[in-house]
Amino acid sequence: MERRWHAYVRDLSRLVSRAMREAGCAADVVLTDDRTIKQLNARDRGKNKPTNVLTYEHPAEILLGLGVVRREAQTAGRSVAAHLTHLLIHGALHLQGHDHDHVGDARRMEAEEARLLARLGIANPWKNR
Repeated sequence: MERRWHAYVRDLSRLVSRAMREAGCAADVVLTDDRTIKQLNARDRGKNKPTNVLTYEHPAEILLGLGVVRREAQTAGRSVAAHLTHLLIHGALHLQGHDHDHVGDARRMEAEEARLLARLGIANPWKNR
């Protein structure tokens, strides 16, 4: 794990555990840096840039890049903890077969994300965008 995550998210282990439990997902979570996530994104998706979250099915893993998550949280005016929780839920839903390639699928996935986030006390990230 990238140690700097602890500087931005208080009680990090508890946050990850709660989000994964709420999503009903037993995947391993890897909190990494932008360099690592960029390498994996280039290797596995052909996109030579860092991304916020990557999911892998076998073994079930959700990987998150600190730099991208921090920048996105700042741009959205949200805490890193709230954005991390959202992305954990997002990754868990991908592993459960949800996707956002089509408008209807995206709406359903966003609604499920909002529902799970509300149960964790996190505001709907899709409202007022």
